[in-house]
Amino acid sequence: MNTATSTDSIADARDIALTPGDVVLDEFVEARGPWSAVVAAGEVLTIVDLEGNQAVDCLLYAAGDTTVRYSAPVTIARQQSIVLTAGSVLRAETGVPLMTVVADEVGVHDTIGGACSQESNTLRYGQHTREQHACVENFLIEGSRWGLGKRDLVSNINWFMNVPVDPDGALGIVDGLSAPGKRIALRAEVDTLVLVSNCPQINNPCNGFNPTPVRMIVTRPEAAK
Repeated sequence: MNTATSTDSIADARDIALTPGDVVLDEFVEARGPWSAVVAAGEVLTIVDLEGNQAVDCLLYAAGDTTVRYSAPVTIARQQSIVLTAGSVLRAETGVPLMTVVADEVGVHDTIGGACSQESNTLRYGQHTREQHACVENFLIEGSRWGLGKRDLVSNINWFMNVPVDPDGALGIVDGLSAPGKRIALRAEVDTLVLVSNCPQINNPCNGFNPTPVRMIVTRPEAAK
């Protein structure tokens, strides 16, 4: 259930995926576009930041019961850190693990900065930005394919996005730490619906003011067969 284009003719996904195994999905997400897929338990999703400095906003749901969904507060509290990186367990509000970060070539990913919306754009950047497409619109478009609506949108993850926190608690959204070809890999602990907005933000440095495509590769390791 995806709108992204299959890329069978591009470089071999087996050489790019961070976890070896059978390739069960290999798709690009266009710049500014949405994407979604169910990653089965044991499979690994590798997200490739093709051109670097691209924020990838992400929501997670248990595929069998979408009322079980990612919770940033629970994830942060359990790991005692606001930073997501290798070893982070991405948990639902019940504490149930949905996915685990099993490899990370960047080292810092955000889960407190939230997702951009028409409303937040207007507040931060002025009324002239109201009609700009934003992550919330991407989530609503793609989520509708799975029966999800606005009330189902919860705290999100911003892969590859750099949000330092000052000692006084102030947040910054600054140039990313990623680079062309950098990757992160997520293993599904249960069948997990992954909903993505390849962030269209052009008003702050999270995308270098230039949104670019990313690649999504799902592999099934031998142990998961």
